[in-house]
Amino acid sequence: MGGICNAMEGVSLKSRAIVFAMCAGAVAFILALVATSSGQIGIGNVSRALIPALVCAAMCWASAERSIASTAAAIDAAIARLTRAAHGDLDGDIPPEIGENVPELARAMNGLFQQLSTNLESVHRLAMFDPVTSLPNRTNFRRTCERALTDMAPGAGAALFFIDLDRFKSVNDTMGHAMGDMLLGMVANRLRAVADRVTAETGVPQPLIGRLAGDEFTMFFPDVTDPAEAARIGRGVLFALSETFDLVGHDVEIGASIGIALRPRHGENLTDLMRAADAAMYHAKATGRGRAEHFTEELASQIADRAQLERDLREAIEQDQFALVFQPQIAVWSGEIVAAEALLRWRHPRDGVRLPGTFIQRAEETGLIVEIGEWVIVTVAETIARWGRIGIEQRLAINISPRQLDHAGFFRRLREAMRAANAPARLLELEITETLAMHCSDEVIEAISLLRADGATIAIDDFGTGYSNLARLRDLPVDRVKLDRSLIEHIADNAEARTIAHAVVGLIHGIGCEAVAEGIETRAQAEVMRVIGCDVIQGYAIAAPMDETAFIAWSRQESRQRAVG
Repeated sequence: MGGICNAMEGVSLKSRAIVFAMCAGAVAFILALVATSSGQIGIGNVSRALIPALVCAAMCWASAERSIASTAAAIDAAIARLTRAAHGDLDGDIPPEIGENVPELARAMNGLFQQLSTNLESVHRLAMFDPVTSLPNRTNFRRTCERALTDMAPGAGAALFFIDLDRFKSVNDTMGHAMGDMLLGMVANRLRAVADRVTAETGVPQPLIGRLAGDEFTMFFPDVTDPAEAARIGRGVLFALSETFDLVGHDVEIGASIGIALRPRHGENLTDLMRAADAAMYHAKATGRGRAEHFTEELASQIADRAQLERDLREAIEQDQFALVFQPQIAVWSGEIVAAEALLRWRHPRDGVRLPGTFIQRAEETGLIVEIGEWVIVTVAETIARWGRIGIEQRLAINISPRQLDHAGFFRRLREAMRAANAPARLLELEITETLAMHCSDEVIEAISLLRADGATIAIDDFGTGYSNLARLRDLPVDRVKLDRSLIEHIADNAEARTIAHAVVGLIHGIGCEAVAEGIETRAQAEVMRVIGCDVIQGYAIAAPMDETAFIAWSRQESRQRAVG
């Protein structure tokens, strides 16, 4: 019998029923034949035995047929239910006929649907909620906020708060990301508390709170139309986040900067409101942090100006509107030109010549400084080579931007440009600001050392404006240090200023570097720097920045000695 069952595995239900009926009829036939044969088997016995066998087989088939029909109906219902599940219906009931006829299948389907519902819920939570704070993430916040704005009546008010934590990065850097995540969770709880308090006091609907990324949070308050009310909410958030956080026994203070945008004054859709709130937040950071600032028409004008400046800069790069001018650096004791600083100018078609202070910051923000820097590299290399061909060997100094200093590849491209132009590296000087020099990576320092090994000169610019680590300054591959003009400004008429400048020059000499004073505007200043031992001076008292033709003519004059008195 076990062999028959094994043989029936994988066979259809109807085939099994037929085999079962035949087997039952055969058994009935054998039993009837044995009962009626009296030891002898004849045609009559066989005929009589066939009757109960056929009856038994027919009854077994009828019974099996009814069972097959019920099971088939249950299976059809299961298929239909699975089809609905495939289209998203995981919450509907399992049809009762499945449980009655195929209970194992009903239990399996129920378990499958529950597991799928749990998995989908987990996926949805991961996709739409921030795992650290359990707040809606950027995608969820934007979708929900956009839906709420779309449903608002024209002219209906709302307030959007863009919150950026102050000093959060230092917590991550000093205490680790686990502590940083814990702090973010505490921040989220305080924002929820502020929202609950505002809702209880004013009756406005519960706001939507989201974490966009990193240390950036947003709060969207429907029905808040009064700027004074929005400012009051902003102050509440500032107060909540300025309170000390207890991180496993460590007291941590961070604070926040907040930008506020109001609908419909600053925009009807989320994109416009986010742009306005973001601009207001950056204005709050720029004016001292720990503030809540409203978006204003002045900020709108600044945004438009920055956008126009970016477009103009892109056009300037495409149309080659940049130029270099050169300001000489003079040895104090001999009057000889020892170098010239190559300074960038923008020949703007509408505004005329623009100085770097009017556009460099925006170029840094947009990344266009990289393309401008590449142009400077190639132009300086070509200038050095061109001057060499007419018998002028003049070292040129160029300023390195923070964005360039972030990448060691910049120095590799600089070496390649010098070699391509056949310009000797000994006629190149790189000026790096004091603050940037203190934070150079080991990779960048190695790249600078390689360029210096080729013969280039390395200078620290704006010395006296940052916070130098003297031990690090001594170890950097540096040849010259340029005193910032703020140290020079009052040396001719202020004894304390002279004392400070004298001390700084002595410090520079003490680490084996040449002292250069820039921003020399008067002959009196030049004389003081000569007396206190400065090596090189640069400024309008010597010569203003000149274009290439004028500089070459000036450098050939024989009156350079008189220029320094």
